[in-house]
Amino acid sequence: MASATEFETRNGFARDSISLANWRTRPYSFWSFRNVAEMVRSARIKTGGGDTLPELVENPGLLARPAAPGESQTISDQLTRSEADSFIVAKNGAVICEWHAPGVDRGDPHLLFSISKSITALVAGILQDQEMLDPSVLVGTLVPEAANSAYADATVQHLLDMRVSLDFDESYLSQEAYARYRRAMSWNPPSDDGNDQGMLSFLCSLQKAAGAHGGDHDYLSPNSDMLGIVLERATGERFNELCSRLLWQPLGATADAFITVDPQGAPRTAGGVSCRPHDLLSLGQMLIDGGTANGRQIVSERWIADMQQNGDAEVWARGSQAGFLKTGRYRNNWYQVGGGSNAFLAAGIHGQFLYCDPDTNTVIACTSSQSEPQSDARDQDLLALFAMLSKEA
Repeated sequence: MASATEFETRNGFARDSISLANWRTRPYSFWSFRNVAEMVRSARIKTGGGDTLPELVENPGLLARPAAPGESQTISDQLTRSEADSFIVAKNGAVICEWHAPGVDRGDPHLLFSISKSITALVAGILQDQEMLDPSVLVGTLVPEAANSAYADATVQHLLDMRVSLDFDESYLSQEAYARYRRAMSWNPPSDDGNDQGMLSFLCSLQKAAGAHGGDHDYLSPNSDMLGIVLERATGERFNELCSRLLWQPLGATADAFITVDPQGAPRTAGGVSCRPHDLLSLGQMLIDGGTANGRQIVSERWIADMQQNGDAEVWARGSQAGFLKTGRYRNNWYQVGGGSNAFLAAGIHGQFLYCDPDTNTVIACTSSQSEPQSDARDQDLLALFAMLSKEA
């Protein structure tokens, strides 16, 4: 075990200075986002024995290119400025560039935040194809505890498409609803009165907003945590075990992934998955390859086509994230770039991205520990970089 002095020398702060009160802020997040299981109780998403990481592919020439046409800033400069931790680009199924910030071990798992939603949706899609899950079923049918909540008459598809009418404030720095939500998932310190709810109790306390379910896109994370509970109820299996059996083992992931859980074991499927960046890249490549990996059909072509084609552009344009992708769509917890592009992506706060362009057979995985939960300017710069690399790399 490394001594406190060795830890402090490597990281610039003592291990005992990190707590639930500060683990998502810099400088601590640079370490904690790669060591989440030390901060929050976590369940293991097992791989099938694991495999060694592929050889490091250094590409200084690519990293030295301008980050945008006519700019003096290089791609490497942009990654550093955007507080990226790991960045991997694959073309035609082979890695062509890999970059890691100083101090990052390329085998470290990294917290994916809301990319977890997209992974959860893949598990839901597999279950749908196995006729274990009906997306038209009401949440209240599978989760009776939700009978007096907004979710009682919402369908599973409403959860997947973020079209639930829900009275909730998705403000990441809020000291009200979002702080209570984070206490329920054990991501924040307990309140002084000790009256914190668990995840299921919190979700079942949420009420409808004005309007019916099925309206415009309204990105609200509790929907995806409820989705995780729905999957557990539909199958009688814990989410981490489902994800292992249906996705992580068939994918041939190089290492176990993890998901944070509350004290009762409820999974944080909206944002609690951690995995190696290489395994995240493999997940994107599997989708580019028609849902196959290692000679196995993991996700159906039907589900991938539905995800890529059936998002509603008008619903998106009137929704809460329209500024993120100007011509975008959203379907099954995945974003579609739109505007003539067939690219799709998963994204999470603090700079997490999985970008997939089937037209150029390009997959890009980027994990970060950005200081702010959300920065529109940094997001747009990175999305522009991904699009450029897809066309030119």
